[in-house]
Amino acid sequence: MSDSEVKIGSYLLERLAQLGTHSVQGVPGDFNMGFLDLIEDHAQLRWIGNANELNAAYAADGYARVKRTLGAVVTTFGVGELSALNGVAGSFSERLPVIHIVGVPSTAAQGSHSLLHHTLGDGRFSAFENMSKEISVDSAVLKQKEGAGEAIDRILVSAMSKARPVYLALPTDLVHATIPAGALKTPIEYSPPANDEDAEKYVLDVAHNHIAKAKSAVILVDACAARHGCIEESRELIEKSGLPVFATPMGKAIIDEDHAQYGGIYVGNLTTEPVKQVLESADVLIMLGSLKSDFNSGNFSYRTPRSRTIELHSDYTTIGYSHYPGIGMKRLLPKLSAKLAAGGEKRREETMQVVPKFTNVLPDEKGDAISQAWLWPRMGMFFQPKDQVVVETGTSSFGMLEAKLPRETRWVSQVLWGSIGWSVGATLGVALAARELQIGRTHLFVGDGSLQLTVQEVGTMIKHGLNPYLFVLNNDGYEIERQIHGPQRSYNDIQPYDHSILLDFFSRPKNAPQSQEESHSRDPKPSNKQYYAVKTKKELDELLSDAHFNTPDRIRLIEIFVPRGDAPTALKRQAEATGSANKYD
Repeated sequence: MSDSEVKIGSYLLERLAQLGTHSVQGVPGDFNMGFLDLIEDHAQLRWIGNANELNAAYAADGYARVKRTLGAVVTTFGVGELSALNGVAGSFSERLPVIHIVGVPSTAAQGSHSLLHHTLGDGRFSAFENMSKEISVDSAVLKQKEGAGEAIDRILVSAMSKARPVYLALPTDLVHATIPAGALKTPIEYSPPANDEDAEKYVLDVAHNHIAKAKSAVILVDACAARHGCIEESRELIEKSGLPVFATPMGKAIIDEDHAQYGGIYVGNLTTEPVKQVLESADVLIMLGSLKSDFNSGNFSYRTPRSRTIELHSDYTTIGYSHYPGIGMKRLLPKLSAKLAAGGEKRREETMQVVPKFTNVLPDEKGDAISQAWLWPRMGMFFQPKDQVVVETGTSSFGMLEAKLPRETRWVSQVLWGSIGWSVGATLGVALAARELQIGRTHLFVGDGSLQLTVQEVGTMIKHGLNPYLFVLNNDGYEIERQIHGPQRSYNDIQPYDHSILLDFFSRPKNAPQSQEESHSRDPKPSNKQYYAVKTKKELDELLSDAHFNTPDRIRLIEIFVPRGDAPTALKRQAEATGSANKYD
């Protein structure tokens, strides 16, 4: 093979490395192992090797959130790829770029409809790719080497530009087939197209007039501002406009929560009164990257009339009842910021008079049991700038909304898809991304019930020498489900685990020798580990204040015992709304 040619598998891996993807999740299978050889031999890539395909997809999701580039997961045909689909669907739902690479049987085997293992036994090789098309923004099923590079580039552009998963079927006999390498000299370009100049000017004038005429205007930041690469543009708008800013649950920490103009979280009817009063009384609500799902909007309880809203999205803008397709926020925001700069200082002075102060305040309550009301603001005091905070669907995702996070914290939650157990796999991807970026500590908050679905990935964390803090809330089962329905039903109970031995269980046995086989020669040094059990406020406060505990030199599992039946206020309100909407009689 000459320098002008490259293997199809290597072409794909070079593109991943160019995009900043350096960790590849997945599970080996006989239809993908030739491709895995290329991953292991690539100087810039690390094969992670997960406990199962679902966890691998969760890890790719978490990696994409923090690295802000493509997450990658490799599975084998049929049995492997189907196991990953729940995780990929979550990435589709939550707008994250993930490539699902599936090793499939050879083109000859597919062409002859061979009755192979991992098939449905009916000769159909397209069944699984068709399933994936429903949760992929684009796909490429390679049948020949001609056009393979172009197909790979096309789906990568789709993933990055549309912030959604893509699917690639890679037959065994094409992994090492060669194609021209010249295209690799040109980086993939996925920046959004320029807005139509005349249309953009019109929309800009209309938006500016609405804001200029308003007695009060506020900004609400949501998830898609981050998903579509508009974090800096959003921050510039806040700085130059001087307007008050709030965030949705999915938009938490996109704007630093110690920013002087920041007032807290808005969740419709679930919102605290000071925030609700400022936001809902505003003449104009400017929404950046809005995703108005039930849990992100307080069961669709926004009160601002549509006539008073300006919504900026990746590929369209709405002002009142007018819709402007093709006018995306990436290009529009800097121009809107420039227009609003003139009155920015005056607006900032007004903002300081009305915006609520968002801070961590411990409640004045009796008893030493760790209440939900006390736990979350105390955790907010523990975090450091540039930490990653991963919260599981349920108690943690609602409770942590009430905690003020330090600057440059990365908030990782799955509000829309809400797959129980997602956070454990995602934490692996988050910790890998944080290590690659050389940023702060990684913290997981997960319930004792959710942990059981994906706990195997703790072993992968140890294998790769990662040192996250794993806070396990022990409240005897599925508390979020109990809040919604069946507080005394046994289906919300779980089999208790002995968490004190969990880290040891997922580590090499103490007396087992290190394997001398060649395959283990490049094994990373596994994590040191430590378990803690805390049952009182005093114990947790002392632990969180300890200097050695604050040093991320080992993987730590902290089991926090909290009363069953207690829940954050926002969760109680949401559970009431959800239970009402899901009435069974």
